Amino acid sequence: MVLWLREGDGASLRVGAAASRRVGGAVIRGRAKRRLREIFRQNRYKLSGSYDVVLVARRGLDQAPWNEVVKEFLGLVQKAGIQLGKEKL
Repeated sequence: MVLWLREGDGASLRVGAAASRRVGGAVIRGRAKRRLREIFRQNRYKLSGSYDVVLVARRGLDQAPWNEVVKEFLGLVQKAGIQLGKEKL
């Protein structure tokens, strides 16, 4: 997966998901984008700052184990410099 950030006016931790035809057919691309949006939804409370996030699916995302995908997302977030807020219980 690839993570792109947009800072600036109007940015408010929104997400966009994209998948090219290289990922697979329409059903596979749709599944990959749904997984990306769900990862963001489940982990949004951990993020802070004013960014818009674009997640780009790569081949194999639809079949990857969920825990690995979440781990990769959180790693990309930290690498991008988005502050991870305190986790709420």
